[in-house]
Amino acid sequence: MALAQAQAWLDATNLPAGAVTLEGTPPRFGSYTSWPCGPYAEAKGYWLVPATTVADAGNWLLENPPAGLITTHFWPLAEDGPGSDSAIIGYIPTEGAQEGVVYTLTKVDTDVAIRAEVAAQTDTATCPPLPEGGMYGAPGQG
Repeated sequence: MALAQAQAWLDATNLPAGAVTLEGTPPRFGSYTSWPCGPYAEAKGYWLVPATTVADAGNWLLENPPAGLITTHFWPLAEDGPGSDSAIIGYIPTEGAQEGVVYTLTKVDTDVAIRAEVAAQTDTATCPPLPEGGMYGAPGQG
């Protein structure tokens, strides 16, 4: 059931016009998502959006959430400055969830590559205890 949920969230990805699925070896991304609670099922997807910016592709993702998920990224991306060459945008099914979709965007020449990392927890998933006062960051927030 968790794998079906992960695949459904991946399949619900809304992409900007012109996006194409990447086949073979994806471009290098400078980070990855670690899902602290488990067990969980994972799915991944890779796309390339031609002739665009990270801000334009990322803002599209922010304005077009997958499958009714809620974002963990609450501000628009700017064309210049931090985030102009890469960005991370997370989505979760409910507040405080440690599952969902994390999109990583990276500039590749004049195009933008998008990676979706998706995790859906099983019915028996648990989260490791944290030290007193500790809390998990939202997916896509580090």
